[in-house]
Amino acid sequence: MLTIKELAFIEDEIRAEEITAKTMNWCASQCEDEGLKKTLEEMAEKHQLKIAELSQYFNRSKNIQ
Repeated sequence: MLTIKELAFIEDEIRAEEITAKTMNWCASQCEDEGLKKTLEEMAEKHQLKIAELSQYFNRSKNIQ
């Protein structure tokens, strides 16, 4: 069982991952170097996958103390 405080930490991490992914995608869109652009897009995708993982965990955590 997770506490409300623990769930809030998970929510904060989801928001941080969203911001990071959006920033990486924006940087990639501004980049003229194709190699760097691809690297940034891959990094953004990893953060987006982390968002999905955290969201699944957050949504499964209905048992709050």
